[in-house]
Amino acid sequence: MNSVSPSAAQYIGGVMQEELVESRRQQPMERQSSFGLRPPQTQDLSKEAPGEPDEMDKLKAKLMSAWNNVKYGWTVKSKTSFNKISPVTVLGHSYLLNNEVERFRLAFVSRIWLTYRREFPQLEGSTWTTDCGWGCMLRSGQMLLAQGLLVHLMPRDWTWPDAQQLTDVDFEVFRPRSPVRAGGSLPNDQGPKCSQKKRSECVRDRQAEPIHYKLVTWFGDQPPAPFGVHQLVDIGKSSGKKAGDWYGPSIVAHILRKAVAKTSMVHNLAVYVAQDCTVYKEDVVRLCDVSLNKTPPDPSSQAWKSVIILVPVRLGGEALNPSYIECVKNILKLECCIGIIGGKPKHSLFFIGFQDEQLLYLDPHYCQAVVDVTQVNFSLESFHCSSPKKMPFNRMDPSCTIGFYAKNKKDFESLCSAVSVALSSSKEKYPIFTFVEGQGQDYGLEGHSSNHSGPAAHILPPGQRSRSNDRRNSDEFVFL
Repeated sequence: MNSVSPSAAQYIGGVMQEELVESRRQQPMERQSSFGLRPPQTQDLSKEAPGEPDEMDKLKAKLMSAWNNVKYGWTVKSKTSFNKISPVTVLGHSYLLNNEVERFRLAFVSRIWLTYRREFPQLEGSTWTTDCGWGCMLRSGQMLLAQGLLVHLMPRDWTWPDAQQLTDVDFEVFRPRSPVRAGGSLPNDQGPKCSQKKRSECVRDRQAEPIHYKLVTWFGDQPPAPFGVHQLVDIGKSSGKKAGDWYGPSIVAHILRKAVAKTSMVHNLAVYVAQDCTVYKEDVVRLCDVSLNKTPPDPSSQAWKSVIILVPVRLGGEALNPSYIECVKNILKLECCIGIIGGKPKHSLFFIGFQDEQLLYLDPHYCQAVVDVTQVNFSLESFHCSSPKKMPFNRMDPSCTIGFYAKNKKDFESLCSAVSVALSSSKEKYPIFTFVEGQGQDYGLEGHSSNHSGPAAHILPPGQRSRSNDRRNSDEFVFL
């Protein structure tokens, strides 16, 4: 049942309606976030040992794991159709499929794909050995961070040299209003040839493979991996989360920030999480300017940490506000954008581009066996996907986190300018988020610095004190 290759994946989406209806009949459901319904907690009969799950919890976890392994462990092969004459945008790069099919495929396959895994070491304090059915937002967050690390560590416009081993091109291109469809197979003159890239770039990309391998090991499903599920779940405990819970895009942003700050494996990189839909420039400068951390400060120092900026936002009420669609498109056109974690209701996805009125995404809802990344030359195939999938913008859940990357101070200044222009394309009076001079504490946000885990994001006019400390849910927002 699990023999289908990742390249043949047609992802299984959402929660089965029959399952939802039945569960609602049995017990009331508590709304945890827009990406999942948290099952009601059973009464804990072993409070004397809170760190150890009781026998009922163990049995329930085993049954849920077995069901989810089956539910997400099989796939149906299908192909996504792409318009041949409309450009496809992937994280700041545009491709015309009438003559750039191979370039698009290489760009897509080279993204790191992180999905549900089964049979990994037991998560501490639980009986879980899989994240099937509950860890999709953590996996989407991992993919967002992995993209930031690719840009941070790999050569510019790097593509995976072994992408050709994923031989199935699981999409097709067609010309609108034409009765004849062109299959996804490539013409002979557009086959996977190194000549499409400069030979020097092919050599460069091959030489970067050890870094590629090392990057993937950081997301391995073993406890020591700095960005693996074990570490992320452990970090989430400080925010009241545990294995088996659903996570929202806002709280995952803070978990990623803490994970990067905690590890010594990644050098010269910081993560900033925006507060109240606002990026405070001075806070970013203080985070990245190494000279300011010296005693006394050294103004002559040119040292500057690269930065990943994560902005939790809400693009509407219960559904996506159509006025924001053009703005989201313009953000995804920026080279500084590293993707958006969000999805559709109760179903997390990692958005990396779009074509026309449809978003392009990577889906974590495919259960694969764990890979031992400690082995030399382990297979990378299950960490890359050759099946691009699309969904309409109007199905996008309004709760999401947008990611950006700036390598140095000049790039950060360019990022602020370019993103501000993209934000101004919204038809709404209030932008999705803003850049503001100064620090968060200047606006009464002492309790919500970028090192604080309380991510309540809402729009508030400067000068008025935030009341986000009073909010208990990490995904609540206030609208004007």
